[in-house]
Formats: sequence, structure tokens, C-alpha cells
Amino acid sequence: MRILFVCNANIVRSFMAERLLKSKWSRDVQAGREIASAGLLDMHGAPADPTARRILRENGIDDEGHQSRMVTEGLVAAADLIVTMEEEQAQRLGERYPAVRDKVRLLKSYLPARHRDGGSQDIKDPYRRSIFDYRLCFAEISLAVEEMRKCI
Repeated sequence: MRILFVCNANIVRSFMAERLLKSKWSRDVQAGREIASAGLLDMHGAPADPTARRILRENGIDDEGHQSRMVTEGLVAAADLIVTMEEEQAQRLGERYPAVRDKVRLLKSYLPARHRDGGSQDIKDPYRRSIFDYRLCFAEISLAVEEMRKCI
């Protein structure tokens, strides 16, 4: 199974989701599974956001060596599941690559309804906001990834 996490720039949310899911699965479970991330914007291989890296390190998750990459037709075609952070991102993917619409799902949709804030399915981008916003984002991603693991 190939899972692709997608956000805007691939330096905070999709990066954290990728690393978090990888950390949850043992090497044996990861065999035959590919977990990757990409962004809708071309950030020209920018490194991960320093605060996102700090949050991962605080949680004992590898934060080294990430470089952003842009979503491509090849990436979405190869993925079995494409997981976005926002509804708008899912819509944009569907518009750009109509053939993959059935493979796209919002990460927060894996959470039971009681854990969604006011019905919103978006995980808000904490970029350039407070450390609290980054920690909140990580917590939402962590909860949703845990529920996602139960389904796949």
C-alpha cells in the first residue's frame, strides 16, 4: 500500500503526518508499505519547518533529512491512498488529477465526529504561528493518524 500525505508546502503538516505514521509502524509492518508526502506548491526542495522538526523531536520522532517536493501526476497515480489536511487541497487535487478523486481523503475524516472542531475537517496550518498552534496541529494529526492506522 502506498500512502501519500499532501498539504500546501510539504514543510509542516504533511511532513509531520508522514513521519508520525512511519514512527507508529514497525519495520516489519512497513514492509510493502510506502509512506510519502508532497505539497501543492513548489517549494524547490525547502527543508522542513524548524518548529515542526522541534515538535517531532519532542515526541521522539525522526525529523532529519526532509526536503519538500511538489505533487506530481506520477506520485498521485502511484498512491493507493492520498490524504490531505484541508478540504480545499482535496478539491484542488481532484481538479488537477480527476482520475485520482476516489483515492483522496481528508486526514481528519478518520476521527469520530465528536473530535472535530465545529464540524470542520481541516487541520489548520500553523506555519509562522505560535508554538501552541504547532502543538495543536501535531495533536490533531497524531489523533487522526492513530485512527487511520486502524482502518488500513
